[in-house]
Amino acid sequence: MNRTVLRPLALFLSLLLAFMAGFVVSDQRQAPQASAIIAQQDAGQQDFDWGSLYTYYEGESYGTQDGLAAVAVINPGMEIHPPHQHAEEEYLMVVTGTGTWHLLGEERPAQPGDMLYAAPWDIHGITNTGTEPLTFVVWKWNNKGVEPMAKPE
Repeated sequence: MNRTVLRPLALFLSLLLAFMAGFVVSDQRQAPQASAIIAQQDAGQQDFDWGSLYTYYEGESYGTQDGLAAVAVINPGMEIHPPHQHAEEEYLMVVTGTGTWHLLGEERPAQPGDMLYAAPWDIHGITNTGTEPLTFVVWKWNNKGVEPMAKPE
């Protein structure tokens, strides 16, 4: 074959390989979360020194990415981690027990029915300061189509 035939053929094969590589990579992505009901016994359970985390949904949904829907049970006198920050938006709601909320350097009592919202990169957390386990529900995510907020300097 002469060079004038090889160049278009090489270009075509390069484009075909690039397309196939993209197809393989996109095929490995997890499908967005389908509608479902998950019982606590079917949630993923992780046990730690501080308590337990029950993960119900994690990953991608129709409109979110980097999502987490979970329930945490914190033992008395413990916290999952010190107040922290991250790019995802987050809601936390206390279901049982008592503790202390930490939000933007301020602390206040945490009790059943309280809900915290933390905007991206706002420092937040909760500590169980009570005598019984503190249970809270957490929803954390980034929105699809909205670039995650860069960490402020």
